[in-house]
This record gives sequence, structure tokens and C-alpha cells, in this order.
Amino acid sequence: MRFTLVQLIIISIIGSVYGQKMDLPKCYETAANTDKRLTMSVLKGSENAMQPFENEVFIMADTLHRFQKFVGIGGALTDAAAETFYKLSPDKRQEFLKLYFDPKEGIGYSFARTNMNSCDFSSDMYTYVTEGDRSLSSFNISHDLKYKVPFIKECMNTSGGHLRLFVSPWSPPAYMKDNNDMLHGGKLLPEFKKIWADYYVKFIKAYEKEGIPVWGLTVQNEPMAKQTWESCIYSAEDEMTFIRDYLGPALKKNKMESKKLIAWDHNRDLLFHRANTLLSDKKARKFIWGIGFHWYESWTGGKQFENTKRVEEAFPNKKLLLTEACNYPFDWATFDQWKWGENYGENMINDFNNGAVAWTDWNILLDETGGPNHVQNFCFAPIHAKTMDNTIHLMNSYYYIGHFSKFIKRGARRISTSSNRAQLLNTGFINKDGSVVLVIMNKSEETFESKVILGSKAYPVHIQPHSIISIVF
Repeated sequence: MRFTLVQLIIISIIGSVYGQKMDLPKCYETAANTDKRLTMSVLKGSENAMQPFENEVFIMADTLHRFQKFVGIGGALTDAAAETFYKLSPDKRQEFLKLYFDPKEGIGYSFARTNMNSCDFSSDMYTYVTEGDRSLSSFNISHDLKYKVPFIKECMNTSGGHLRLFVSPWSPPAYMKDNNDMLHGGKLLPEFKKIWADYYVKFIKAYEKEGIPVWGLTVQNEPMAKQTWESCIYSAEDEMTFIRDYLGPALKKNKMESKKLIAWDHNRDLLFHRANTLLSDKKARKFIWGIGFHWYESWTGGKQFENTKRVEEAFPNKKLLLTEACNYPFDWATFDQWKWGENYGENMINDFNNGAVAWTDWNILLDETGGPNHVQNFCFAPIHAKTMDNTIHLMNSYYYIGHFSKFIKRGARRISTSSNRAQLLNTGFINKDGSVVLVIMNKSEETFESKVILGSKAYPVHIQPHSIISIVF
């Protein structure tokens, strides 16, 4: 076929504009027993995709079928993280910020959570009002101005203003509860429901006055857990009526309807029951943007990923997101165990495939003790600092999270992906710029010579034991 000069020029222009898309796909790999940590290579060549046979290992990505819109991945900016951060030297602080929030030099976190009032990962127990203040006239966030507020601002600045923050309470002030204690569970007294709802509004306004925009909020961290640390119990009916009659109206009255209200904020085991109760009430449902969940249900016999899918099927117009996850108990002796990263990879792949729009790790930074923590509830974070010698240490979980957060951008759509090997967990997204991200994880001891099928092309991919790879097309 012959082309005119004009046609050749047009073809040349198209080639230059879309040349980047015509490059060979980039493959980023993290693998056990190697030095590969988000190490980049280029997939060499491709072939026409053919009918695969059962003895051929393959992963298929289908961009024609698209699902939930991606919101972000990140971690919690707690008191513990902030206090540890400011024990580091200025150059180490900058190194830390880039590791998490720089999209090129780091893993591009775009999502975050922080605590309203103290939580277990605070050095002390505190609220923002004097004891017994029913008018909330004493409300102020002076406690947070020392560490947490400046820390959050530095994280937001490093992200280029792309960081979305949601806030969560662990407990109301003691005088608002039937056990007169911020710790050990207890319930919100009926006469304080309106006052407690107004407390959220005051907190959001105070943070925004300090230049910290608040994207959303959860109703209560782990509302079915009586803990030795800050906690408060809400039955499904309690949470529904609090949202419907108090918190939702308080947000509306103060023109905060755009704040994303997230219910539940607890484990997957009771997720479907809680969502059913909350979202079956028409008045409560209109205030609820989404349902948050945690991953700490292994004690029930295993991870219950299917409960996330049940909510997505029953309430497709509501959002799902993981709001907290961490590995524990903390111990330097187990710091390098590969299972910690694989725990993240397995959960993230399953949660996204079951409808989650966002995923939020717990503390983004802890010290050499797994704290600070005022109730000795120490755990792991993807990055730890040895504050005595001014060093920072990355767990393999940092890289596993990065295989998602670095490449999947806000507004991406999940696509269909599939493998013919149970050992190869996988998920995929298509970004707004048309780039496709495929994440494949191998928890097994086996090595696989596989093909990745995208459209009419098949790309050979070598998959090592105990590895995770992100392919960007």
C-alpha cells in the first residue's frame, strides 16, 4: 500500500505523539532473596496473542470491562508518626517525606488518615476540651500544633497538594461516656450525642483554619471493640441513629455535606451486617459516602474478602475502602521476614478486586520500639526510625505497597484481570492517561515462565518465587 506525502507526515506526527505508548512495557520487581526492590526492567518483545493451553502459564488483562474509580493509597499520620518524625534530623526528614510522598523518587502516597482526640499511638491521652465542657467553648487543638499539624502540612506539601486526609475518633471525652473513661470501651451517653456531633465539626474547622483541608471522616474507629486503649462501642443501630439524627445533620447544617462520611471502620467479619443495617435506613443512607473496613479478622479462621464483595454487590452506589491495616507484634528480630510484605500484597489485590476504591495503612512511621504508644500496643510500620542514631529502615511492606501506590493514579478504573494459576494473584487498573497497570504477586516457592496477554499481544514475563511485579503498559 502506498501513502501520499501528507499521509506520511500525519503518520509521523501520530507516532511522535503516541510514541511513549508504543514503548515496550516497563516491569518493576520486588523479590525475596534478591536485591530487587521496585527494580525496573523492560519487557523484551511481544508476540501475537494465541489461544493458550492449560500447560502454559498466563495472566490476561481486559481493558474493555471497567469497574470502580480509584481514590488513593496511603497511611495514617498519627501522633506517634509525627513525634518520631521530629526526632530525626532535617535531612532525614526530607528523605522520609520523599520516600512516601514524592511520586517519582518515592511511592506517591495520595491518601491519609489522622486521629481526632488521642489514640493508642499517642504518647498521652488527650482531648480538645476541658473536662465536663458541655458547651465546647474551651475547644482548641493546641495539643496538635506541636507535632501533628506541622507534620501533616509537610506531608501535604511533599505530595504537591494531592494528599486527601480523613479523620477518625477513637473515643469521645470521658465525661460524654457511660463508663466515664476514654479507654475500655463504654458508650456515648444519649445526652451528649448532639454535642459529640458538633465536636467533629469544630475539629474539621480548626484543622482547615490551620491550612489542612479535611476530605472526609469516619464515625468511630472499631466501634465493636472494647480495647485497653481509647475505644467506644456502637451497635449497628447506635451508629445508624447517630449518623441519621446527629452527625449527618450537623455536617449539613455547617455546609460540610461534601465531606465524605465513612461508616463502620472495623473488620471484614461483620462488614456486611453493619452495611446492611446502616444503608437500609433511607435517611441515614443519604449521609453515608462509604463503608470503611480493617483487616484484623484472621482470628475468625481467615481473611473474609468475600464480605467486601457482598457489600459491593448489594450497595453498588456506596464506596468501599480499607481504613486501617498493620503487621504486629513489633520485634526487630522478625523485621525482615518476607511474610510482612506479602500480607499487604495479598490483602490489597483482594480488596481492590472486591470493589475497594482506596487503601489506608496504619502508622506511616514508628520508632525503634514500635511506638510511641501509651498502652504498650506496639506494632510494625513500613518505615521505622532508630531515633538514637538518626537512621530510617524500610520494611519489605513499603515496597509491596509501592507496587500499587506508585503506578495507579487517582481516577484510574479497575479492569478485569485473570490468571490460570492459583499461585499468581493479580489485579489491574487503567489510568486516565490510558496507561495500564497490572500487579502480579507470587507467594509460592515456584518460578513461573508466563505470558501476559493484553489485547492482541502477549509478553513473556519471568516471575520469581515470593515476588511482586508491576507492569506498566
